[in-house]
Amino acid sequence: MTATSAQAAQKIDLIIDTDPGADDVVALLFALASPQELNVRALTTVSGNVRLDKTSRNARLAREWAGREEVPVYAGAPKPLMRTPIYAENIHGEEGLSGVAVHEPKAGLTQGNAVNYLIDTLKVAQPHSITIAMLGPQTNLALALIQAPEIVRGIKEVVIMGGAHFNGGNITPVAEFNLFADPQAAEVVLKSGVKLTYLPLDVTHKILTSEARLKQIAAINNNAGKLVSNILNEYVKGDMEHYGLAGGPVHDATVIAYLLKPELFTGRSVNVVVDSREGPTFGQTIVDWYDGLGAPKNAFWVENGDAQGFFDLLTERLARLK
Repeated sequence: MTATSAQAAQKIDLIIDTDPGADDVVALLFALASPQELNVRALTTVSGNVRLDKTSRNARLAREWAGREEVPVYAGAPKPLMRTPIYAENIHGEEGLSGVAVHEPKAGLTQGNAVNYLIDTLKVAQPHSITIAMLGPQTNLALALIQAPEIVRGIKEVVIMGGAHFNGGNITPVAEFNLFADPQAAEVVLKSGVKLTYLPLDVTHKILTSEARLKQIAAINNNAGKLVSNILNEYVKGDMEHYGLAGGPVHDATVIAYLLKPELFTGRSVNVVVDSREGPTFGQTIVDWYDGLGAPKNAFWVENGDAQGFFDLLTERLARLK
């Protein structure tokens, strides 16, 4: 087998479910700049960091900035399964994108709903052939699984940015935002039996920007580099201040790095449950890291990563865009 055909054989058929958000836009540019490895079938949007109309516009902006208008964008769930909607404008800004001016993208949404798109696509997919990257609350996939549980056979793996164990939470002392925004949806996905990988705050808080890393991105000197540089310079300030960190995390982009180069990361298979009961631990991911319960392992929990390797890969990919 030639290197090219080996590469083609390994190409990941990917749907990205997202709620852009600053770090989501960085993740989308990262993914759309990597067509050799990632066949991005569609972007599906969900309410999360900001309202659905804004997350859908921001996903289309990322697609436009990447020069990939052929990738369809479907709008999905406007609110969580059960809980009252919450947003993160305090982190991502009123429009969901800090540091850059937003406009109405030229290309519109694809007609149809993200949940129906997931059902229709996964129903006819080859067994275990489609990977889903989940960068926001898991509402769309949960709704699809509730309506058509048989779609699990089309799913190869679900790679999630979400949860927290060793790190503690970022919206409550124990809960990470994406899980807190819709813990019931996360429960549906966890119980579905699909292959799950979690990139929690445990790892994203180790892969931090630095002056040198931001300069590395700015030095690309193309539009994508300028955009990401401006977004990150603004976006990371809140976390640096809140946690007293020397740099800021780029949470969602770690999912794309994991798909492109899993060897940058380490973790272990664990049992994970989500607390969906009202109270101080609402939205917490309870991770049996030391297998104290001997419960079935339902997820691979990524706990560490190569920060410089991540930023080198991100820089290399952004340099491919205009």
